Amino acid sequence: MPADLATELLRLAVPHDDVGAVVAARPEPGTGAWWLAERCVRSLVSTMGELGGPPPFRPLPELGPYFYVYVFLAALPHTRAYHRRLGVPEEVSWATFTDLGRNMAVHRKRHGAPGLHAPDWFMLHARGLLYALGRLQFNRARLARAAAGAIREAGLPVEAGSPAIDVHVPDFLGPLAPQACDDSFERARRFFPRHFPDDKPLVMTCGSWLLNDDLARRLPAGSNIVAFQRRFRLLHRFDDSELLAFVYGADAADPAALPRRTHLERAVADHVAGGGTCHGRVGWLPF
Repeated sequence: MPADLATELLRLAVPHDDVGAVVAARPEPGTGAWWLAERCVRSLVSTMGELGGPPPFRPLPELGPYFYVYVFLAALPHTRAYHRRLGVPEEVSWATFTDLGRNMAVHRKRHGAPGLHAPDWFMLHARGLLYALGRLQFNRARLARAAAGAIREAGLPVEAGSPAIDVHVPDFLGPLAPQACDDSFERARRFFPRHFPDDKPLVMTCGSWLLNDDLARRLPAGSNIVAFQRRFRLLHRFDDSELLAFVYGADAADPAALPRRTHLERAVADHVAGGGTCHGRVGWLPF
């Protein structure tokens, strides 16, 4: 654990409202929380860089809102060492790690309370699989069976389990501007062959509510979300019960009274009011 914990938390973009509380909640050596945190860190470090990893972390509210923050802080030196061995630039490392603070902000946005949103999500960062490259995030992955079949029919020689790159759109990082996305995709196409030359992915995939084409029909033609969708060849739908939470945060509690402050909020509210389902779609594009 870093000696100057508060400074490290600020470097990781932990919200200022949380810094003092995180420092005060530091687990004591010899306690059950310390013992469990050590084993969680061991599971991350022992599978560093492996596409097949440990089971997802499960919520442990009884250990307080910051338990997994400490797990990832303790794993961070191991992840940084792994990045250095790969030659990952420092600025990419720290841009990646600041997702810890971002997901604490997401938790507060959704629940109005401190915590870390989806701690199993940050396992990708801690195990050296996910990297922030500008506006977008990308992680090394294996191609799912359903997507592999459709992509193979389109003419690419892939199969279930083939190397792929998954694309993610983080919250709290400004507009999803087309030029910013162009830059991110180009960075990814340089980054992964340089640092993971054995993977040789042929495709990038994205599974997101942002690819919900029903919403696109309600958004202005020049919308950044519509432009993002046009990059992908869309495949199957999947249920995404968190769509409303992604868009509205805690304001999603009453679907009958969704705010309509932006084009996106109006589109989602109209979609729900019209009987539309909360779903996302999977899309792909060539690497």
